[in-house]
Amino acid sequence: MNPSTALATVLLDAFVRLGLRHLVLSPGSRSAPLAYAAARAADEGRLRLHVRVDERSAGFLALGLARAGELVAVVTTSGTAVANLHPAVLEAHHAGVPLVVLSADRPHELRGSGASQTADAQARVFLPSVRYSADLPAPVDPAAQAPAWRSVVSRAVAAARGLRGDGPGPVHLDVGFSDPLTPSPDVPPASTTGLTVVTGPAAPQPVVLDRGPRTLVLAGDAPDPATGRAARELAEHAGWPLLAEPSSGARGGERAVGPYRLLLDAEDSQGRLGDVERVVLFGHPTLSRPVTRLLARDDVELVVVSPAGTWPDAGFRAARVVPAATVAGRPEPGEQEFAARWDRAAKLAADAVDAVVDEETALAGPWAAREVVRACAADRSVLVVAASNAVRDVDLAGHPLGVRTVSNRGLAGIDGTLATAEGVATVLGPTRLLVGDLAFLHDVNALLPVPGERRPDLTVVLVNDDGGGIFETLEHAAVVARPTFERVVATPHGVDVAALCAAYGVPHVRPRTRAEAATVLAAAPAGLRVVELRTDRAAVRPRLERVAAAVRAAVLDA
Repeated sequence: MNPSTALATVLLDAFVRLGLRHLVLSPGSRSAPLAYAAARAADEGRLRLHVRVDERSAGFLALGLARAGELVAVVTTSGTAVANLHPAVLEAHHAGVPLVVLSADRPHELRGSGASQTADAQARVFLPSVRYSADLPAPVDPAAQAPAWRSVVSRAVAAARGLRGDGPGPVHLDVGFSDPLTPSPDVPPASTTGLTVVTGPAAPQPVVLDRGPRTLVLAGDAPDPATGRAARELAEHAGWPLLAEPSSGARGGERAVGPYRLLLDAEDSQGRLGDVERVVLFGHPTLSRPVTRLLARDDVELVVVSPAGTWPDAGFRAARVVPAATVAGRPEPGEQEFAARWDRAAKLAADAVDAVVDEETALAGPWAAREVVRACAADRSVLVVAASNAVRDVDLAGHPLGVRTVSNRGLAGIDGTLATAEGVATVLGPTRLLVGDLAFLHDVNALLPVPGERRPDLTVVLVNDDGGGIFETLEHAAVVARPTFERVVATPHGVDVAALCAAYGVPHVRPRTRAEAATVLAAAPAGLRVVELRTDRAAVRPRLERVAAAVRAAVLDA
């Protein structure tokens, strides 16, 4: 047996024994031992193998699989292939998503020699954005070294899952392989020597919060569904209003407020909803300036619920950080009156948003967001939402219907959106993705067909306004000369999406009216297809201004 086959086989066997069920591979020469070991494990039914040509798409496919609750590894060859995983690693780091990176490397003695595809810093390329890293040299004596390799895998899995206190996240093993890289017919004998099963800490005891303060529960992005459940349970148990971002896992139930960011604006300007005295924060808030202003107020007590690792506090106002939270006793009169005002305002605001959305006849982002959320609620499919306007449209117009929603909000980039959705759909089943045109084009290689790979049940709902529609809502659009704004900010592209989809072998449909689009969007996801909705970018800002004005008027008139 050649040493490289032995090393790859032992590593993958150890990962599988510790719960690895999916491996994403971008082919290469130096990583061939890992590829052959993965193929053997897949043939034996021990894991599912996914092959992708583009390493960046491979990384985000792995991220999507991991966001769906799986322990996932992604394998690349050496050199620039490894660097193409960096966006996915950064997102996993900031979002707290377990992800195992296995990069193949040349033997250590070739570093600094000018050998092809040998990067001196490859073993450290992801630092400090990984929970654990190891630099494994090319094997010399596999029988003697195998226990140490299994121990490394044990430490990597424990770190990725956050079992030692730092919270879940990515890990990186850089693995040296020497020739021969082709597989040998025999494999190492099965063994668990060196393998360690690590148990995480017990569930934390909740801290009992005082009754009395007028309190909002705020739920930001949370890849772990338990975080969203905890936020929703606290709000419902305490009788406090729940302000939940789409990817929080908490956006549903009787306490959830739909267009909360517009209500916070009304609170800032008019004080009609009663002064907020306390916010209990779960997850990572990322979406709106009104929330940012709320969390930075000196007159609001901020309690952050974070069971492990660090905690979000961009406004530097956190008064307490607790591992879990609960409340005892019945709501006091001031709390009840405060919650009742928010309940009334939430209903009025949702009706006002619907009225503005429905007064138009043209296709529009908020309308698409509302209809996609309704469709997912109707057939219990999963929703993946891209960054920029897509997730904000869901936050604004999508009713809180308890739809399971995934969005890459760790760094809120548009990278890898299609690949992430494919990973989510592969594990969780029928899925809809709401995405803007720039995010779609940025990751179009994820549509590349690979022989032997089954495409998931994923409907890609593409809201195409020919450029960066979110910039129309920011200061740039109002102060920069239009030709300059179009060229360097909005970046229109004029891409023929139908032709692009045809090149990738993906079915494409472009409904012209809302009635046509509603029928298409309601159809259950079956296979991979793209539904393109052409919209007017010039209408984005005026529409949002009308929505904000309508909500403000509704709340003030109540």
